[in-house]
Amino acid sequence: MITTASPHHFERIREVSWAAGEMFREVGMDEIADMPTPPDEVLGAFADEHRAWVWIESLVVAGFLLAEEVGGCAHVAEVSVHPDYRGRGFGGHLLTHVGAWAWGQGMPAVTLTTFRDVPWNAPYYERLGFRVVEPSEALREVVAREALIGLDPALRVCMRRDVR
Repeated sequence: MITTASPHHFERIREVSWAAGEMFREVGMDEIADMPTPPDEVLGAFADEHRAWVWIESLVVAGFLLAEEVGGCAHVAEVSVHPDYRGRGFGGHLLTHVGAWAWGQGMPAVTLTTFRDVPWNAPYYERLGFRVVEPSEALREVVAREALIGLDPALRVCMRRDVR
């Protein structure tokens, strides 16, 4: 079940983010696994603007999605599913949900940035209907912002899935 995130979900969202990040160790990307999880003030900003959703499974937050508006589109700032819940379609459901939210906001698409060659990144999103796109100016700004926190732009791609 998807519901809007609220402060009582924040601790578990950080746990999910950390556990999902740990998977990057499997592909030799320890620096990604070591990145900090979103602090309360960041999660609070997304929640206050109704742009944070959680997937609840058996009364536990199994996954979450944070969205923002970038270049007139809904942009996935982060989507993560706890490894204990992977393979059940929760990430896909969260992405479908943000697509419906985007449609309701009059936005034409959902965008995201991700790692090109990590199996649960770009290849996964392609299976869900996202396509690699040349970045708009707004997406180039996202990639530049990501570079400042240590995400190598050479390893990243911008993706888009139209909602109309």
